[in-house]
Amino acid sequence: MEKPIVYLAKINSYQKTKKINEMSKKLLKKVDPGFSGSIPLKVHFGEKGNVTYIKPENYEGIISYLAENNCEPFFTDTNVLYRGERMTRDKHIKLAKEHGFTMIPIKIADGDHGEEREFVEINKKHFQKCKIGKLIANTNQMLVIAHFKGHILAGFGGAIKQLAMGCASRGGKLDMHANSKPFINPIACKKCNTCVENCPTDACIISKIPHIDKKKCVGCATCIAVCPHAAVKINWASTRPKTFYEKLDEYALAAQKGKNVAYINFAFNITPRCDCAGEVMETIAKDVGILASNDPVALDAACLDIIRKEENKKLFRGDHALEYAEEIGLGKREYILEEICED
Repeated sequence: MEKPIVYLAKINSYQKTKKINEMSKKLLKKVDPGFSGSIPLKVHFGEKGNVTYIKPENYEGIISYLAENNCEPFFTDTNVLYRGERMTRDKHIKLAKEHGFTMIPIKIADGDHGEEREFVEINKKHFQKCKIGKLIANTNQMLVIAHFKGHILAGFGGAIKQLAMGCASRGGKLDMHANSKPFINPIACKKCNTCVENCPTDACIISKIPHIDKKKCVGCATCIAVCPHAAVKINWASTRPKTFYEKLDEYALAAQKGKNVAYINFAFNITPRCDCAGEVMETIAKDVGILASNDPVALDAACLDIIRKEENKKLFRGDHALEYAEEIGLGKREYILEEICED
């Protein structure tokens, strides 16, 4: 089979906003699979305190292109697993607007607390079905826009991670991160019964020693979101890197299943950790530009190759994620790179 094409627009500074918008518009035209009507733009709004996420003014070219082609774009994301400003729909939207994402509507794909999800069947090694945010699962098209940078567990974050972690409901995020079951810290628990009242399967048991019934728990993680005392925890130590990469790939496969999808990676503000880190981070690589493709694996592979070549060292681990992604049919690691220049 033919190698997928990855289009590159070299831009050596994130400060060149006008050029970023001009070139992203050109890149989208190259990879547009025939978008029409309502279309979700899967983005990351940046955690509170983070300053290196891709700012909304850099999406104006993309939004302009879609509007000119009779599309009705809206921003979307799913609620996060950890406690923070993006844990519930209202707080998530509030932070997004504070960060300037106001030019088109915002729709959180998995409901108020991550409870709105659909099970997408893939029948792979780790998952038979994946819990994808309902709004995303029920659409037939999507534009996935990722900020390419490092990630503490995945090694790097780009199109694959944006598909996987970014489109999963809270329960899906829990599936990928740990052993799918949260637990209650009995010392922190105040026995307020909030988790009991919100658990869909009566798995939260507030007895002498508060705990979660593992047999009843479906891993939806609603208890984590609603606990006012942060007593419900995640067993992060159970996350194994190689397994985590593969779980990401399988969720990415589910998120894009049956859809017309285009992918754009912004390789600017390349930091060691992702935009979920609510802190100021130093960059670890030079700005590269914007890359686009209809193949998420080829796109992430190209970003890794270019950054490693530019920096003359193997920045970022996580190559197994690309290998396994190709194995399960998400995309191809080998690609043709085509540079797009200004007129």
